[in-house]
Amino acid sequence: MDLTLKGIEQRVGAATHLYPIDLTLVPRAVTVLLGATQAGKTTLMRLMAGLDMPSAGRVMADGRDVTGVPVRERNVAMVYQQFINYPSMTVADNIASPLKLRKESGIDARVNELAAKLHIEPFLKRLPAELSGGQQQRVALARALAKKAPLMLLDEPLVNLDYKLREELRDELSALFATGESTVVYATTEPTEALLLGGYTAVMDAGELLQYGPTAEVFHRPRSIRVARAFSDPPMNLLAAQATAGGIVLPAGVTLPLALPPKQTTTGFQALTVGIRASALRVRSRPGDLSLPGQVELAEISGSDTFVHVETSIGELVAQLPGVHVLTLGAPITLHLSPAQVYVFDARGDLLIAPGASPGEEKN
Repeated sequence: MDLTLKGIEQRVGAATHLYPIDLTLVPRAVTVLLGATQAGKTTLMRLMAGLDMPSAGRVMADGRDVTGVPVRERNVAMVYQQFINYPSMTVADNIASPLKLRKESGIDARVNELAAKLHIEPFLKRLPAELSGGQQQRVALARALAKKAPLMLLDEPLVNLDYKLREELRDELSALFATGESTVVYATTEPTEALLLGGYTAVMDAGELLQYGPTAEVFHRPRSIRVARAFSDPPMNLLAAQATAGGIVLPAGVTLPLALPPKQTTTGFQALTVGIRASALRVRSRPGDLSLPGQVELAEISGSDTFVHVETSIGELVAQLPGVHVLTLGAPITLHLSPAQVYVFDARGDLLIAPGASPGEEKN
C-alpha cells in the first residue's frame, strides 16, 4: 500500500496530540515509529487505520482519500500491546478466521505455514487461555499475517513479553517482514528494536514528527538533539561547548580539533552542544584519542555490556563497554574518545557535524 499523510493533526479539546504531519511511507517496507511514551505513536497509527478521524489533514491510500473511511471498510491488520484473540476458538481457528471471512481456499495449509514460522504448531488445537502470554501474542501475530493486508500496524506488540522472547520474536518478525508483502508500521519506544528491524524510522516526540528516513541514516545522522535523544540507548552524552579559532572547547578547557562548517560564524565565541554516544567511549586508547581521566560513579551490567558512569573534568559521562566489567565505585578510570566520533549541534539544537561527515555536509 502507498500511504501518505497530508497535514494530519489531532486535537482533543484544548490539547494537541499531533501537530501537522506530512509523511509518505515507503511502500512494502517496514517503518518504525520511534518515540517515548506519549510521543503520539498510537494516535498516529489510529488515524492510519481509520479508527479515529483527524482534526485536520487527509489520509491517502493508493492515491485515494480515505480520511473518515472507517476501519471495517479498510483492509488493515492490527496487533496491539495487549494481544487479542477469540477465547472460544482454537489457535487454528483464530489464525484461520480472516481467511474464512474471505472464503479462501487452502486455509489449512496457510494456517500450518504460519504456525510453523511462529513456532506454535503444537498448540493449534488448544484454546488461547491454555497458552502462555508469549504464545498468545504469536497467535495474534499469525492471525494478522494471515490476513495479508496491504497495511499492517503493530503497536508495541512485544512490550509485555520477557526479554528472551522479545529477542526471539524480533528476529522472526524481521524475516517475515522481509517478504515485502505489506507496508508495515511498527511502534516502539526502544532504539535497539528500531535498529534490529531496520527498514525506515520515523522519530516522534511530543506529537511532532522530527525525522523520517532509512533507519541507519537517521541513527547516524540525527537531524537535531531531539532526534539524537530519542534514538540513543543509553542516552547520548550532551556537553555544553564553544567554538573558537582553535577548535571546539569543552568544559575545563578540553579542546576538540574540529572545524565548523564554512557557513557557520567563527568570530568570537559560539555556543554549541557536543554529543557523544556511550558506545564511542573506550578504556583502551588509540592514536589520536582524547583521554578523559575520571572516577567510577556507577557500573551497571546489562546483558553482555557494562554501562559505566564516570565523573570527568568535562562532566559525567556514560560509557558502554563491551563485556562484563567489575569496577569499584570511586576507582580511577580513563576513558578514551576519538574526536572524529563526536556530534556537534548549534545553539538551536540542529546538527552541524556528525561522525564520518565532512564539515558542512549536514547543512548544505
